[in-house]
Amino acid sequence: MEHETIVIRRGTRSALPIIVAVHSTALGQAIGGCRIARYPYWRDGLTDALRLSAAMSDKAALAGLPNGGGKTVVVLPPGERLDAPARRDVLHDVGDVIAGLDGAYATGPDVGTGPDDMTTIAERTPYAFCRPVAAGGSGDSSGHTAAGVLAALRALCADRFGSADLTARSFAVLGLGRVGAHVLRMLAEHGATLIAADIDESRRAVADGATWVSPQDCLTADVDVLVPSALGGLLTPDSVPALRCAAIAGPANNQLDADETATLLQQRGILWAPDVIVSAGGIIHATAVELHHETSEQATTRIQGIAGTLTEILQTARATGDTPLQAARAKARDRISRR
Repeated sequence: MEHETIVIRRGTRSALPIIVAVHSTALGQAIGGCRIARYPYWRDGLTDALRLSAAMSDKAALAGLPNGGGKTVVVLPPGERLDAPARRDVLHDVGDVIAGLDGAYATGPDVGTGPDDMTTIAERTPYAFCRPVAAGGSGDSSGHTAAGVLAALRALCADRFGSADLTARSFAVLGLGRVGAHVLRMLAEHGATLIAADIDESRRAVADGATWVSPQDCLTADVDVLVPSALGGLLTPDSVPALRCAAIAGPANNQLDADETATLLQQRGILWAPDVIVSAGGIIHATAVELHHETSEQATTRIQGIAGTLTEILQTARATGDTPLQAARAKARDRISRR
C-alpha cells in the first residue's frame, strides 16, 4: 500500500462516509483539502481521496514545502443537499476524524468547501487552515492559486511560443469557479484573447471580455492554451484527439484520466503543464502564512517561483524525452526519498 494512513468512518452526526487519506509525511505534516461532493458510491470517493492525496505529496514536494500529501473526501449521495445544521454536523465529523490523527494531517478548502467551513472544522481540531482573516487565518486562497496559474502560464508561453507575453496569446478557460473566474479576469487585464465556459450558465456573468461558448466547444477551441479550471479527468483518450490547442495549463486537479494520457498529449505535440505545479499557489500561500508563519510577501515570492519550477520540468522533459508528468513525478519523488 502506497499510503501511510487511510481512515474511513461513518460520521457520528451526519451518518455520511468521511474519508481521510494520508499519502506521506516524509517531508512533514500532510496537507490537503476537504472535498464535499456527490458520488454514485462511497468507494468512488475513496478512489478520489487516494489519487488526490498522492498528487498532493507531489505538489508539496515540487513547491518546496516541508509537507506531505493528504485529502479528505465526504461522500454525498446523488441529489442530496446539506442544509446549515446538516453541514455543521458533517464538518464536525470531519474535524473529529482529523483530530484522531494527532497532527499528522491538516486540511483546507477544496471542492464544496470554503474558508468559513474551515472555521467550523477548527471547532473540533486545530488542524484546519485557510480560515477567514477575521478568524485568524489567511483567508480565501483562490486569488493566490490564480496568481500561481498566471506565473505558470507565462512560463508555459515562454517555453512553447518563445515569449512570456500573454497579450499576444489566446486562451480557453474551462470552468469559472472561484479560481477560474480570477484567472479569466487576470488574463483579461493582460489583454489576452479569451473564450470561456462553465456547466453553470449563471457563471456567464463573470465572463466579461470573453466569448462564451459551451463546455465542449471550449475544450476543443482553436486557441494557444487551454486552461482547465474545473474538476479533473478532463483529458482522456477520447478527448485528446479532438483538442486544437497548442498547450494546456490550468488549476484543475487530476486533469489526466490516467498517466498514459500524458503520452498521448506528447504524441500530438500538445505541451501539458503538470497540474500539481500549476495549481500550487493557494496551498503555498496558506501553509506559508498559517502553518510556517512566513509573511505574505515571502509567500508571494514562493508563488512566483512556480514559473521557475515549471520551466525546469519542461526543459528536463525535453532533454530526456519524458513527458512533463514523468519529469515532475521523478523530481517530486527524489525530494521525498532524500528526506
